[in-house]
Amino acid sequence: MHPLSFMDAAEIVVGMTVRYPRTGTAGKVERIEVIEGETFAELDSTGLLYRADLIEPAASLEARRTGKKENLDDRLKREKAFEKDLDDAWSKIDGACEGGG
Repeated sequence: MHPLSFMDAAEIVVGMTVRYPRTGTAGKVERIEVIEGETFAELDSTGLLYRADLIEPAASLEARRTGKKENLDDRLKREKAFEKDLDDAWSKIDGACEGGG
């Protein structure tokens, strides 16, 4: 087994949510395949195969996805406030640095 092992290939099942820590890629296992003695898991998020001994369970991923939902009205208010702040900042630029030469 690889020295950076996170999971035993026997622990991985189709439908399990996992994460590949080297890139942060996460997804659900679509299929499991053995190639030249190495076990790989295909993730639904990328369609790519990842070595089973280099992925880890990502139970907390589901918790993060279902975390805080922002109300649409609150989001619009926040974006309008940002837009006003940006407009104020642009209005204070006098162009004095333009074309200096």
